[in-house]
Amino acid sequence: MPVRLPRRPAAPSRRGPSRRRVVTTALTTVLVGGTFAGLLSVTTAPGSSAAASVPVPPRAPAETPVKVRGVEAPATVDGASVVQFVAHPDDDLFFMNPDTSQSIHSGNPLTSVYLTSGESDGVNARPRDAAGAAPDKAGYAEARQNGIRAAYAEMATGSRTSPWDRVAIPTAGGATAELDILRAKPQVKLVWLQMREAGATNGDRPESLNGLWHGRISALASQRASGTPVAADFTYTKEQVVATVTGVLERFRPTFVRMQDPTSGKVAGSERYQDHQDHLYGARFVQAALARYAEVPGHPHVGVQNYLGYPTSVLPHTLDPVTAGAKLKTLKTYAWLDGVNDCGTLAGCGDLKVAARPAGRGWAQTIRYARGTSTSWVQRDRDGGLHAFSVLDGRLATWRKAAGASAWRGPVLLPGGGLDSGVTSTVLRDGRLAVFGTRTTIGALPSDYRREVVTAEQTAVGGGFGPWRSLGTPERDDAQGTSDISAPAVTVGPDGRTTLVVRDSGHLLAARERGTDGVWGPWRTLGGADVHGDPVAATDAAGRGFVFASTPNTVLAWAAQHPGGPLTGPVRTGLPPTTLALSASAAPGGEGVRLWFRKPASNDLRTADFSGAGLMSPMRELAGGVAGFGPVSGAMGGSTGGSVGGSKGSASVGGDGVLAVRSRTGVLATAPLARGGTRPTWRLERFLFQGAPDAGTDGVAAIGLDGRLHWTPADR
Repeated sequence: MPVRLPRRPAAPSRRGPSRRRVVTTALTTVLVGGTFAGLLSVTTAPGSSAAASVPVPPRAPAETPVKVRGVEAPATVDGASVVQFVAHPDDDLFFMNPDTSQSIHSGNPLTSVYLTSGESDGVNARPRDAAGAAPDKAGYAEARQNGIRAAYAEMATGSRTSPWDRVAIPTAGGATAELDILRAKPQVKLVWLQMREAGATNGDRPESLNGLWHGRISALASQRASGTPVAADFTYTKEQVVATVTGVLERFRPTFVRMQDPTSGKVAGSERYQDHQDHLYGARFVQAALARYAEVPGHPHVGVQNYLGYPTSVLPHTLDPVTAGAKLKTLKTYAWLDGVNDCGTLAGCGDLKVAARPAGRGWAQTIRYARGTSTSWVQRDRDGGLHAFSVLDGRLATWRKAAGASAWRGPVLLPGGGLDSGVTSTVLRDGRLAVFGTRTTIGALPSDYRREVVTAEQTAVGGGFGPWRSLGTPERDDAQGTSDISAPAVTVGPDGRTTLVVRDSGHLLAARERGTDGVWGPWRTLGGADVHGDPVAATDAAGRGFVFASTPNTVLAWAAQHPGGPLTGPVRTGLPPTTLALSASAAPGGEGVRLWFRKPASNDLRTADFSGAGLMSPMRELAGGVAGFGPVSGAMGGSTGGSVGGSKGSASVGGDGVLAVRSRTGVLATAPLARGGTRPTWRLERFLFQGAPDAGTDGVAAIGLDGRLHWTPADR
């Protein structure tokens, strides 16, 4: 029989009786994970329904896409299952929303995992009220939990007092965690690992995930929240943390993982991290667990998305006012802004530190992926077939659609793990396909951590891919800038000269070039200043290469002055600020390239054409209609091809072109693009997707959160 924990008496309230209900149950027969023959596996207790694996809802029938004009529709249940890992309670609300709320509204399983308790100094008060307050770290941790439960309940049901069932569960690391299940929407779950936090963004705190990662301590202690069903304190070694997180993955079997950025960089000229040290090293523990989980047989293929944290403070806002307002509303609920004691605990019903500034430092107006924004991951081969590339289980996943076929085949996962999300592809001079990305090596020692650029090429036209080849990194070592390099961009000239470009941790562009002799030269600096996000590249019909990169204030350009020539620049384009996410492809008519981007904090899409390094035409603006964020992928009929290398004269929507974007509700939105620049009429596809879409003259490709390739034909 479940045992109900005693409820702490509610603090007096002038606003009426308690409205929030939380049911707490101590249940020790539920296991997150166990070990067998050296591999992590799910273990369940006989006869215990609570110990059963989390059910995946049946796949819903395919729905007819919705035609909209300024109207949004949510995603539907499609078999995806999302697990998101954050260091502290509120990191998900600040840095992963609206993606979090979109997953909740889809009806697919969502599990949020909090590595630390976020206990800080133990004072749950606004700064003006903190003087003289007695620290209570367990109480503040409980208040933050209460705020998270209220925020998730409100997102899922509309009521912040919707009740939760709370259970204690053993972990694969030998300790105990708390699992909360939203009773009205049991596919929504929270897992509290309750490790101790660092308590400072950059301070020297050996008792932290940072200290544990670097071996400064042998074990990290717990910080249990008051009221938790976890009955005893515990400690974790580094290995036990990795085992615990791996056990969570094995328990919930996600098809998609959200996590913070493990390579968020350092402040220029200093040893200070740009992001919170718990964010960075918590993400590295998750990386290590994902690498281990990838070796466990029988799990669903899993994709990964990294999210930028504190560095978003100085960057243009990405969300339109409606979306930002909804995000802020959730944060105000978490922050217990109205002061109503509806949770029935002395600790408080939310995080009053956040109540002083619920929007953070501009975080409520922004969400930004740390990588995975390429719109050049589909290519056409010489036979007219299409090839698509993504990363699943840390390996390159490939799909192929033969010329004239309607169906794609795949995914086929290539050997070699450790790949980071966000690959780009290109066609080499001889017609072979090549894929470029970055790979993370964790190693046995903290100093072994390394992110490097890698490439794989077809061994022959139409053939399979050869082994991965390392092209190194412009970084000296991980200590220099936490291995903070971007995803790569690549141009190929008509003579075969290949230029690879990345952003380095100093926010400059760096490049390597392969000459006509096939030999790669050394890394060199292309310059620029204050570059953020991933650079993008395109080649025009004449064979001139272009590279673009965003700063907080404009876009910088590098261009070859003649076909196959070296990149020169940077040149300030004179464009206004963007949301940093860019995409580029050959311009209609074959002269120059077309750059797509978004206007910050709005619904609007923008585009400009370039020849050399200068604008060919004035910037054009399209009223977006579907809002959203992230790259805009566009392909024009009559061009030499969009991202998928569509041949001249290929079919396209309306005979003119097609646009593909992430909409306000997170689903794929496509629209025919007329040359007259009229406002697009959008069509919503009703599934959530990872990374960015890739639009070509044949159609639009996107990888769903279920790991499947979704294809929208242009002539549909």
